[in-house]
Amino acid sequence: MRYSGSCHCGGIAYTLEAGEAIGQVYDCNCSMCRRRGGLLAFFPREALMLTTDPGTLSTYRFHKQALAHHFCPVCGIAPFSEGTDPRSGRAMAAVNVRCLDGIDLGALQRVPVDGASY
Repeated sequence: MRYSGSCHCGGIAYTLEAGEAIGQVYDCNCSMCRRRGGLLAFFPREALMLTTDPGTLSTYRFHKQALAHHFCPVCGIAPFSEGTDPRSGRAMAAVNVRCLDGIDLGALQRVPVDGASY
């Protein structure tokens, strides 16, 4: 399944090769996710291909500095983050599915994640 995603103004845009339809997302309560309201799905980093200049990304890191939370400096939307899967060591992308075109948010199974306790 191929998705297109972007920030609000389109300054950050990408395609995502998800393999299959996204059915489950993580609803994290860490200080960042709670404030921005993202719903996350995780993919190998190579599944996400930027279609805009990577130089347009602004990045924020906090707490353990493990994830690079990318956001648009123009509209402020955070469409994805990057990090390394601690189990496999592989590069991963945490995609905010709210930024993907054609997603029925009501049909997604939300899995609560207690990121506030990490």
